[in-house]
Amino acid sequence: MIFDLSKMESKNQHLRHVLLFYFRKGKNAVQARRKLCEVYGEDVLTERQCQNWFKKFRSGNFDVEDSSRSGRPVEADEDIIKALIDSNRRITTREIAQTLHLSNSTVHDHLKRLGFTSKLDTWIPHNLTERNLCCRLDICDMLLKRQENDPFLKRIVTGDEKWVVYNNVKRKRSWSKKDQPAQSTSKADIHQKKVMLSVWWDFKGIVFYELLPDKTTINSDVYCHQLDKLNESLKHKRPELINRKGVVFHQDNARPHTSLVTRQKLLQLGWNIMPHPPYSPDLAPSDYHLFRSLQNYLDGNTFGSNEDVKNHLEKFFSSKEQIFYERGIMSLPGRWKKVLDHNGQYVFQ
Repeated sequence: MIFDLSKMESKNQHLRHVLLFYFRKGKNAVQARRKLCEVYGEDVLTERQCQNWFKKFRSGNFDVEDSSRSGRPVEADEDIIKALIDSNRRITTREIAQTLHLSNSTVHDHLKRLGFTSKLDTWIPHNLTERNLCCRLDICDMLLKRQENDPFLKRIVTGDEKWVVYNNVKRKRSWSKKDQPAQSTSKADIHQKKVMLSVWWDFKGIVFYELLPDKTTINSDVYCHQLDKLNESLKHKRPELINRKGVVFHQDNARPHTSLVTRQKLLQLGWNIMPHPPYSPDLAPSDYHLFRSLQNYLDGNTFGSNEDVKNHLEKFFSSKEQIFYERGIMSLPGRWKKVLDHNGQYVFQ
């Protein structure tokens, strides 16, 4: 959509003529704004803008044209800035400043006053069915009660897979009201060069991870072999879980994770399996915490080989202190409660 500045200026002048008409009819600023809102909607002018124009009229100045000086009155700036953002929510402050001949700091001040904030675009979640919602409610309620009766968060070992692409697209920012969702954007081309990362971690940090060889995909046999390697790593890094406390194992519902072969392997390992509702990345610590931070670290980077990817991952994992991993696990009860409070709907924060 192309924004026509001349049309906006013409509209503003028309509104000022209407304000002048009501002023001469003996109306006050609040009454005049009410009349305008009945015709043009609540966002047409703020009460402060109407009061400023009535103040000007009372001084004997009835000129409704824009003055021929650099810059514009504050009340006109905010109308035009809002219209610019409405026409293109990905417009930058620099582009607004250049269009309106303002400084960046002035544009930032207006945006703050208008209640806009810059947010990263977010991926659109799965459309939850009634059955999905009920499942999320049941599992979150059960896990909350379990945690209250027998705290188990520090026994959780969670993991998942993530494609790491060689050419990482950096997400853009767009302007939104504080209570509005961000714009959506397309993910990187799934057919480009990439490598599969499998990683497991707990509140202390990374327990085990590996990059799958090229042209290898996750199936039940591959996954069970990985679980054996994870178990060996747990014996060395978390012996207290293996010997005394017991592992509470968390995974999502991908087919290799829930197959009969995998269930038999988990039974053999003796781990306690933590239930996870379908289509719920917002309740999977790897998705809402670890992978989100990792993707921010990867954004804008281009890799030439799997070894380059591995070196980059090593730097990321080693750069995170224990508090980072602890925060990801310990936020689970709060998320479970939010799901209950929102009747099963997604938790975005």
